[in-house]
Amino acid sequence: MTLVLKQVRFYRVKKGQTLCSVARAFGVPPRVLAVLNRLEGEIEEGRVLEIPQKENVYTVRGGESKRMLCGSAEKFREKNGTDCLYPMQEIFL
Repeated sequence: MTLVLKQVRFYRVKKGQTLCSVARAFGVPPRVLAVLNRLEGEIEEGRVLEIPQKENVYTVRGGESKRMLCGSAEKFREKNGTDCLYPMQEIFL
C-alpha cells in the first residue's frame, strides 16, 4: 500500500499523545495518518510522523466515484490504502 502525496510535514509525538489526538490537532482523519505512517497500534513518544497537508485531503460527496476523483480505481487504492468509497469519507486526491 503506497500513498502518494505532494506535500507533507513532520511532527514528533509528545508524551501522552495518541494517534487520535495528533490527527485531530492537524485536522487529518486518524485512518489516513495511520496508513501514511504504517501504524498498526498506538504511537509512542518521540516517534516522527508524516502529517499530510490539509489541501491534500478531500471529503467525498454522494454520487462521486473513484474514477471521477482519482482517475481510476487503482490510483484511488494506491493513494488511500482502501477500495472503500462512501459519502463523507476523507480521502487523498
